[in-house]
Amino acid sequence: MTLRIARSLCLLALAIALSGEAQTGVGRIHRVDPALDAIVPPSAVIEKVAEGFGFTEGPVWLRDGSLLFSDIPNNTIYRWTPDGKVTIFRKPSGYDGTDAPSGAFIGSNGLTLDPQGRLVICEHGNRRITRLEKDGKLTVLADRFEGKRLNSPNDAVFKSDGSLYFTDPPYGLVKQDADPAKELPFSGIYRLAGGKLQLLSKDLTRPNGLAFSPDEKFLYVANSDEKRKIWMRFEVRPDGTLGASKVFYDVTSETAPGLPDGLKVDRKGNLYATGPGGVWIFSPEGKHLGTIQPPEVPANCAWGDKDARTLYITARTGLYRIRLTIPGIRP
Repeated sequence: MTLRIARSLCLLALAIALSGEAQTGVGRIHRVDPALDAIVPPSAVIEKVAEGFGFTEGPVWLRDGSLLFSDIPNNTIYRWTPDGKVTIFRKPSGYDGTDAPSGAFIGSNGLTLDPQGRLVICEHGNRRITRLEKDGKLTVLADRFEGKRLNSPNDAVFKSDGSLYFTDPPYGLVKQDADPAKELPFSGIYRLAGGKLQLLSKDLTRPNGLAFSPDEKFLYVANSDEKRKIWMRFEVRPDGTLGASKVFYDVTSETAPGLPDGLKVDRKGNLYATGPGGVWIFSPEGKHLGTIQPPEVPANCAWGDKDARTLYITARTGLYRIRLTIPGIRP
């Protein structure tokens, strides 16, 4: 190696270190606070494990050791297995009709598991929440509020008492708020318990991803609005309703592509929130520690592998993963 080359490499390494950016397998990790090292080790590498999809969303790790995720415009739920194989798990996944415009976001979106391990599906095109039974049949859990059709359920999470919380923005409607098929004049956050659907909040224009803090005292909700790119934190009352709220973090001024979208929490209460430019990692107090930046704009994430320390990320046409230190909370 010549002296000039060696000097150039040293300068490049210094520039990367000063910028707070760590080059990885694909994409990069932006380190904002030293506390991130206890979550994302310096040796962590972002890997692409699958590609070739339309728009990936809603990942969830199954108890058989595989990962399911949605491809919304292709109206498909795929299964990824650790041997690298991708197979169709369910198609159609979110719309049973044949009249949807090409490329419309009518497939399934958020996926989760109920306490019995059954798959619960947010169906965009069918505008409902369903549960896949062990015999393969579907049970409709919610499709209307006060007699009016839901917009297009987006993401869902169970509380430990078995109640289901979900968001309902209009992304599954072709013209969204202006779509003539839209029946509700708001985008709600709902709670389903004992067969009763309860509206918890209609204050956010585009409620999206949601997750509970480890003690379930707070519910985090992403707002995917270009004009108000925020994550909210709601207090959860003992009866399951939502109390006081505050802006947990505001990224409205960020110019990187992407909006607050899917999110997850680890066992220490750190928040992993897909947003502008990557997966933003926050401390429970709302301090931005760093951002995992895959080469595509991420939409959601989920904990996988036996120890729940691998974060799987759905990002546009690809599926990515990264090994982290703290186990995550998963259904």
